Amino acid sequence: MLARRFASVALALMFGVGLIGSAGGVHAAEPRKEKDPTHASGLPIPRFVTLRVGEVNLRSGPNGSYPIDWVFTRKDMPVEIIQEFDTWRRIRDWEGAEGWVHQSALAGRRGALVTGQVRSLRKHPQSDASVIARAEVGVIGSLKKCQGDWCEIDIKGYRGWLQRSEFWGTYPGEKIE
Repeated sequence: MLARRFASVALALMFGVGLIGSAGGVHAAEPRKEKDPTHASGLPIPRFVTLRVGEVNLRSGPNGSYPIDWVFTRKDMPVEIIQEFDTWRRIRDWEGAEGWVHQSALAGRRGALVTGQVRSLRKHPQSDASVIARAEVGVIGSLKKCQGDWCEIDIKGYRGWLQRSEFWGTYPGEKIE
């Protein structure tokens, strides 16, 4: 009798543990999270990047089958990512042209494109600092850091400072180190 009672208790315990174990197994599994294709990178939008290569096809939609509307031919030119879809990025250039490019055509480096008129690249972040070089409109440089309204830029080996209002490639007040 004792053996039979022990067997019943043992079976009840095993059955109970089995239920708890399987219920726990079902509930313990994390729901599969699908990647949001409209924010695939998880990085802030909008943001500035540069063109990785010297020829980039700007398409009317986020896929290689969409027609090419424009071809950018300036490596390191800053562009602004304004939308994402899977591996495609909708970008805008300094003149407002927009279209889709594959993410592989872009680099996370920051660039600067001189706008408005000939600009003086200065030795220090001050309007009265000595001039290192003069840059024509459309000249592209590498953005190094920003302090307030001034940013340090390298243009073909000439490293100096421009005011944010003198180039395209950064947001007002954006901190860049």
